[in-house]
Amino acid sequence: MKELSQQEERVMRLFWKKGQALVRDVLDELPEPKPPYTTLASTIRLLEKKGYLTHKVYGTTHMYIPTVSQEEYSKSSINHMVKHFFEGSVGNFLSFMVKEKKISKDEVEDLQKLIDDYEKKGKK
Repeated sequence: MKELSQQEERVMRLFWKKGQALVRDVLDELPEPKPPYTTLASTIRLLEKKGYLTHKVYGTTHMYIPTVSQEEYSKSSINHMVKHFFEGSVGNFLSFMVKEKKISKDEVEDLQKLIDDYEKKGKK
């Protein structure tokens, strides 16, 4: 899965939220300062070229629809980050998150419960 720029991610978040949209619908949702319509249309065409969007044609209007879910993108992004920044180790990633206080004690306990449940299912 090809990586996205910050602008492309911002646009994709709107598509994931809306489900489908016209260029002008996305433009209406973007915060100020809004990009020019043509710039946004180019970004959307690039997202389609990268495989994140497809479109349906209604006369001269294009309705764009996500082909990659937010969950799929998140999973791919996290896997990429773990592979390239944490030597492929989820343990290194989680250790970093704990040290940086990005994971609370409650979240660590929730993760431990998930691990315990996973181990119990594996033993059955």
